[in-house]
Amino acid sequence: MHRRTRLRALLTTVLATLTVVPLLAAGLTGGAAEAAGTATRDGDPTVVTPRNFTGLAFDQCHTQSQKTMNAWWKASPYQAVGVYISGASRACRSQPNLTATWVATQAAKGWRILPITLGPQASCNPRFPRYKNDETVIAKPGKNGRYDQAYEQGVGSASHAVNTASDLGIAAGSTLWYDMEGFNLGSKHCRESALSFLDGWTDRLHELGYVSGVYSSASSGIKALDGARQNRPNRFALPDRIWIADWDGDATTSSEYISDDGWSDGARMKQYRGGHDETWGGVTVNIDSSYLDLGTGTTAPEEASVCNGTRIDFQDYPALSPTHTTSSGTTVTPSASRVKALQCVLKLDGFAGGTVDGVYDDDLVAVVRSWQRHHGFSMSRTWSRENWVAALSEYAQGTRLKFGDGSNQVRRLQRTLNAVSDKIHTPVTGVFLASTATAVKQWQRRVGLDATGVVTAAQWTMLRTGQRS
Repeated sequence: MHRRTRLRALLTTVLATLTVVPLLAAGLTGGAAEAAGTATRDGDPTVVTPRNFTGLAFDQCHTQSQKTMNAWWKASPYQAVGVYISGASRACRSQPNLTATWVATQAAKGWRILPITLGPQASCNPRFPRYKNDETVIAKPGKNGRYDQAYEQGVGSASHAVNTASDLGIAAGSTLWYDMEGFNLGSKHCRESALSFLDGWTDRLHELGYVSGVYSSASSGIKALDGARQNRPNRFALPDRIWIADWDGDATTSSEYISDDGWSDGARMKQYRGGHDETWGGVTVNIDSSYLDLGTGTTAPEEASVCNGTRIDFQDYPALSPTHTTSSGTTVTPSASRVKALQCVLKLDGFAGGTVDGVYDDDLVAVVRSWQRHHGFSMSRTWSRENWVAALSEYAQGTRLKFGDGSNQVRRLQRTLNAVSDKIHTPVTGVFLASTATAVKQWQRRVGLDATGVVTAAQWTMLRTGQRS
């Protein structure tokens, strides 16, 4: 059987395996355990990374020293780090700091690791090959019109990346990222061979039990992948996750080069700023900055336990009602993902049992009314924005928060602010940066407070009553 056919046949089985691997870490507790995803391989500790995470990452070609990692963990807003583990085309072939011990140490601290491979590059990229002994993607089609040689190059790169990752203690279930630098989409052979290469990369990673990620320029590799997704959905094995290089300075996952529905549910990250110096804890590094929104996002231990993986991080929390028909005859059905989040939030507040199923039925109406009565709201079949604000802030500790803070309390604040109005949006990262300060000031102005950008204990009390104007 042709290798490609065999890989396709195994895909369903492998994807089922991917859902099991992260459960190896289930016996651990706390944020660091979830971050590390520590498992066991022949008695040795291994890491499943990055798992579910929303927040900021930095990458720099050379793996940083432990001194730098310690200083940045303590002082910086970053909680994830990109590391070039393999690929003959990477500028940092020598990585003296990159060892299995280094990986295990960072994971134990809570760092999410993003393993990157930079191997063969698109044939029309003028900057490659970088060395005499690295390759470009073979852009010659076969008699069948397919780019089988490019596909096999992708398979080989994935195999090498998995071997390196395994040696470093990065376990199956982890996302491995291929760095396909920007190229000319107008060159058919260049574009199609690059897509075929990434097809082989994804197929082989799935066969070996890893998650496929691809980093590329928004206007070239990412645009090409999204075009294939929309127009030729069965032609290529598409990556599970994408890393968009779009230096627009916007710490979100949005980009004008990709449609909103592409990799939209916890499968995107964006490099929003290119090379620049940052200093944290007295240590300066030249980095690229990225915003991640992967899996179900980052949750506190109690949220993970009660919600069982349900996504509760959104940039808008609209009012919800049971499915109904309007006076014009239009049937309105609430968003299942938001209903699941509501069911989870109610459970966190001790007001719901049963299944988190995303269905706004009479049973959920009864729980909603009970919650509203207990919290002093008028009882209704509708879950309002005021209800969201009160409920999302209910289980927060109400501590004073300001620019630069990072914690689960910040994450709860960000959710609450996003519920206030469809005009307020801040990424739910757990890090209090400029966008969160802006959102705080917007809320403070709405309720008649001085727009300080600092949240006090008294203001938490206001939020718990649902005050949004």
